[in-house]
Amino acid sequence: MSTTVKATTSEEVSGNKFMALIRREIGQVFAIAGLVIIFAFFSFMKPVFYSWANVSNGILMSTTVTGLLAVGITFVIITGGIDLSIGTGTTLCAILVAHYVVGWHLPLWSGFVIGMSFGALIGALNGAMIAFLKLPPFIATLATMKAAQGLALIISHLTPIRFDTVKGWESIAQGNLIGSIPNGVLILFGAAIVAWFILNRTVIGRYTFAIGSNGEATKLSGVKVERWLILIYALCGLFVGLAAVVLTARLGAAEPDLGLGYELEAIAAVIIGGTSLLGGKGTISGTIIGALIMAVLTNGLRILQVQQEWQYVVVGIVIVIAVFGDNVRRRRAGEIS
Repeated sequence: MSTTVKATTSEEVSGNKFMALIRREIGQVFAIAGLVIIFAFFSFMKPVFYSWANVSNGILMSTTVTGLLAVGITFVIITGGIDLSIGTGTTLCAILVAHYVVGWHLPLWSGFVIGMSFGALIGALNGAMIAFLKLPPFIATLATMKAAQGLALIISHLTPIRFDTVKGWESIAQGNLIGSIPNGVLILFGAAIVAWFILNRTVIGRYTFAIGSNGEATKLSGVKVERWLILIYALCGLFVGLAAVVLTARLGAAEPDLGLGYELEAIAAVIIGGTSLLGGKGTISGTIIGALIMAVLTNGLRILQVQQEWQYVVVGIVIVIAVFGDNVRRRRAGEIS
């Protein structure tokens, strides 16, 4: 009899832990459910939607750039900040990569080094303005956004720079190292795994959550918050530079306005994935799910031949629902009043 009681108690404890996990990750659970429902709906409406050709080249490939930017800005949003410069930062990095790789006839691998280095520099500049000049993240990154846009136009002379002379450049995104999976998709998921490890298994990840949960308390505990903010924004910039390389490989060229609007799509993906705009909460896996939802939604509406202006309306509604849901969860948890 006593054995039965112990077994029941153990089951209850396990059940309580499971329910606690569900409550903690409820945003991600809803995101996964939403992805499945949306995918099933479009598959029912247009069977061609779930064909591998559309999934690989239409959905997954379109997720690569938004996904990389979203993974990077997840770190920033968890700190309670924002980075509006990732879109035009992608443009500037792409132009700089093309300028040096094409103009100087550099090897293919150097494009990754150049893109990620300039991306990290842009991110570090944002972090420095926020940490030391005490500018609000919105204002600091808005200024960088416009400056990057202008520099991209100046350096490119308003002309796209093609990678025709760089052998194998397009294979960075469009090639297939593993089966029929595009290389760009492999880069995205590889980067997501690295980001997950950084966020969950390193000091920078712990401080990212700490700053977002309570920045003042973190500072009082002796942590150099300013230095870590610069590092976090620089880390975001690394993913921006990587996204620039993948984007130019997809298009075969660096265009002076190719990154415009990506910042909004990336931020939307992060929010839909369950990361809170108030900071202190977020996951890389949720961000990838959010990016996939954005890609599935856009691709499905396009296949149904919905006009582009209505596509924007639908995406806007989804973002409102995601933010409202996050506010409801936080109110129930007593995190906001």
